[in-house]
Amino acid sequence: MKKELILIGTTWPFRSGGIASFNERLAREFQTQGYTVTIYTFSLQYPSFLFPGKSQYSSDPAPSDLTIHVKINSINPFNWIWMGFVIARKKAPLILVRFWLPFMGPCLGTILRIIRWNGVSKVICIADNVIPHEKRFGDKWFTKYFIGAVDALITMSKKVHQDLLSFTNKQAIICPHPLYDNFGSILSKEVARKQLGLPAQERIVLFFGFIRKYKGLDLLIKAIQLLKLKNEANDKPPVKLIIAGEFYDEAETYQNLITELGLSDYIYSFTNFIPSEQVQYYLSACDFVIQPYRNATQSGVTPLAYHFEKPMLVTNVGALPDMIRADKSGLVAEPNPESIAAGIEELYLQGEDFYLSELRKGKKKYQWDQLVHAIVDLTK
Repeated sequence: MKKELILIGTTWPFRSGGIASFNERLAREFQTQGYTVTIYTFSLQYPSFLFPGKSQYSSDPAPSDLTIHVKINSINPFNWIWMGFVIARKKAPLILVRFWLPFMGPCLGTILRIIRWNGVSKVICIADNVIPHEKRFGDKWFTKYFIGAVDALITMSKKVHQDLLSFTNKQAIICPHPLYDNFGSILSKEVARKQLGLPAQERIVLFFGFIRKYKGLDLLIKAIQLLKLKNEANDKPPVKLIIAGEFYDEAETYQNLITELGLSDYIYSFTNFIPSEQVQYYLSACDFVIQPYRNATQSGVTPLAYHFEKPMLVTNVGALPDMIRADKSGLVAEPNPESIAAGIEELYLQGEDFYLSELRKGKKKYQWDQLVHAIVDLTK
């Protein structure tokens, strides 16, 4: 097979959050493996009323090592048809597309159907979610329409794979989410905390990523309050919380909760979008990473924590516990404040070093070349 790939999905000029960063890192891995890679990304990804953050767009310059065409309009059917024919004429043997939201089903499904008319291109999908966290009218139909346009699929968790089986019997495999190794190197805790203006000696845990209801930040805030009361009663040092990520939910709800529980001195808030070059400071500054989700498929925060060798506490939802239990890289709690608080207390009793050797072993298993090989194998 000719080593040529067209990737359809979010990249620059959109912010380098989870999906954009993943796609750009994967494109670079294909290039390392000898592929010519062309990316088609969105000129319009979401209408503004569907986007909960402050801005969809990056202020960074375009990556100099990637060929990116900013062409796809997610809400313009004439654009879908045109883009389908543009990409079909390239006759690339491998088309890789990312699917994470049913809203994208009509746009991507139409483009892919036209591409496949060329009789040459094989379409492989990486599916982050099949059933979305926040359901809307038309989700099932949009997802079915999209899946009908692909040849084979890759999921990155058993949960999404099981959801996929309710839509299709097309060839599908599971390949774990590779580790994010493109957000800088591990820093000493002292250096990272100095950069963020945090005390060097405090016990600090981290909530990282966009803030949405299903991610359970309110459960974690309540857990911090339970720990506050217990530590005060036992004359132990407090556990404090870094919140690092932009609100995609009503910020006032969380701010009021922090005030009501008397936690203003226990929370360090960095609630603007976190640029890629600053990620290393937050992950290096904390003792542990906490993912208190109410529901989940998989999470991009887990591979990020692996890279920075930070033990994790995750809740027992979706695929979040899979890597943690398999690699003994942290603890699993139930999605309620009491269980999360007990889990954080247990992490501190065991200490960071207790998990370090297992984390480092686990890191070796989740590499980008494995995902490339899995994608290529599906074309055979």
